[in-house]
Amino acid sequence: MAENENPIRFGIMGCAEIARKVSRAIHTSPNAAVVAVASRSADKAKQFAVQNKLSPNVNLYGSYEELLDDPFVDAVYMPLPTSLHAKWAVMAAQKGKHLLLEKPTAVDVKVFDEMLDSCEANGVQFMDASMWYHHPRTAKMKELMSDPELFGRVRAIHSSSSYTGGPQFLENNIRVKPELDSLGALGDAGWYCIGAIMWTMNQKLPTTVTAIPTTVLNSSGVILTCTASLHWTAEEEEQTVATFYCSFIAHETMGLSVCGSNGTLFVEDFIIPFDESCAGFRFSSGAKFVDMHIGWNSKPREIEVANEFPQEAMMIEEFSRLVKGVRDRGLRPDSTWARTSRVTQLVMDAVKSSIDGGYKAVYL
Repeated sequence: MAENENPIRFGIMGCAEIARKVSRAIHTSPNAAVVAVASRSADKAKQFAVQNKLSPNVNLYGSYEELLDDPFVDAVYMPLPTSLHAKWAVMAAQKGKHLLLEKPTAVDVKVFDEMLDSCEANGVQFMDASMWYHHPRTAKMKELMSDPELFGRVRAIHSSSSYTGGPQFLENNIRVKPELDSLGALGDAGWYCIGAIMWTMNQKLPTTVTAIPTTVLNSSGVILTCTASLHWTAEEEEQTVATFYCSFIAHETMGLSVCGSNGTLFVEDFIIPFDESCAGFRFSSGAKFVDMHIGWNSKPREIEVANEFPQEAMMIEEFSRLVKGVRDRGLRPDSTWARTSRVTQLVMDAVKSSIDGGYKAVYL
């Protein structure tokens, strides 16, 4: 529902399940509208439009090329398999379409850089579709962790993202097919874990990345479970360490815990909040044992942050705000989101290299 007569006009390239959520987010956002949908067949695009109650004025295409040639499309949301990103992201940028790209962004940083070079050469905005960054809870967590007295220096981080895919998923889903999404759980679930760790560290790359030799692969060599550790060296006596766990064969988790020199933070649902209208986390500062160690001097604070729109709609609103600046005011695209994605991609590549190299440390 556009708050003005000139919203950012989205084309949705691909009718994956996640596109339903983003379609609703575009409809909810006050500065965006869906104007086109493309799939590999016109029938599938039509089914998507009907299922999601899109306006009859939305253009429906049976090929991605047709959507990219639509002069009324300002930006594209692209939830295609990762192996297809390079071709279609580059083509979208060459056609002058701003790009909201589903994660993982690419199979490796070389491909990512090719896509980003095309975006920069053609003056289009780039953002990956990691929704949790845009929830106001995320800003509140960063505010508390940035307070040197309340939280201090980051000492340790752990993040997890896992779910049980089930037999059908593990056999047929694109995320376990090497020709479509060769990174498997590392790319799908691990992207969130790495992103949360790098967000905590203000996008500072670790010194070393080492995969732990507990990786589970399917018969095609696609990762179903993996764990890794990241280390930051510093002149200070205590350094920073992070670990993460991602899996397609474990119970649902979306957790992040951060231990500072003066405080701790815990959040159980950082990727998708338990409640669409608010989200919480626990924060503790200055906690100590009482006399004889029979208890604590304080309990963690339970902090809740309300949100007007779902986090995915807030992502669309922010992306559309940036695109409007380029389209309507001649501003340069904001490179912040591209840098965030690239750092995540670099660390993900390092984890994969460590696995392939016999779990040796990879230096960045």
